Formats: sequence, C-alpha cells, structure tokens
Amino acid sequence: MIEWFTWVQLAVAVVAGLMCIALGLVGRVPSDLTIGALALVEVLLVAQLVVAIAAPASGNEPSGSVLEFYTYLISALLLPPAAAFWALVERNRWSTVILGVAALAVGVMVYRMLQIWTVQQA
Repeated sequence: MIEWFTWVQLAVAVVAGLMCIALGLVGRVPSDLTIGALALVEVLLVAQLVVAIAAPASGNEPSGSVLEFYTYLISALLLPPAAAFWALVERNRWSTVILGVAALAVGVMVYRMLQIWTVQQA
C-alpha cells in the first residue's frame, strides 16, 4: 500500500459517506451525485487492488497477514456495488443513507488495511 494514496482514499470515502448520509436525511433519493460518489470510492478501491498486487514486487511487502489484508480488500470492493444495487432497486431516502454508510464502512476498512500492511508483527 502507498500511504498517501490510502489517506486520499480515506478522505474521499468519508466525504462521500457524510454527503450521502446528509442528503438521505434531508429526503433525497439516490441520484447521479450519490451513486457517482460511491463509484469514485469503488474506482479508488480498484486502483488500491492494483497497487497491492504490484507493491510487493518493488519491495513494499505487507508486515501483517496477507490473507487478512486481501479479505478486507475484496470485501471492501464488494460493498459499493452491493449498496448501489440496493439503492437503485429500492429508491427512497434510506437508500441514500445506505450509500453513505457503505462509503464510511469502506473508509474504516481502508484504514484497517493500512494497519495490516504497515504495523510490524511482534
């Protein structure tokens, strides 16, 4: 993992999540803005997958469990499409909130992936 890229991902996920939750709580249904914000979170996750696959070749290996890291990464990759599908099937204000919760969950997972990648094992 590249640390600065992880912080960018985290910032984008938090901003997208808070925006979607706020829009949902004021009664907005899923729109191009909310789905697009979650799509941006997904694109950054795909880029993170590419980085995670390529990083060990350049000497940037994880210090924690590789299995745990990729479990988090694959799970995080599945969250935005699942939330977007739900939001498009059931278009109401709570679907927009679900988009926000999914984005915030991805943010937490990205932070945990950084910990797994960088924290030294005893």
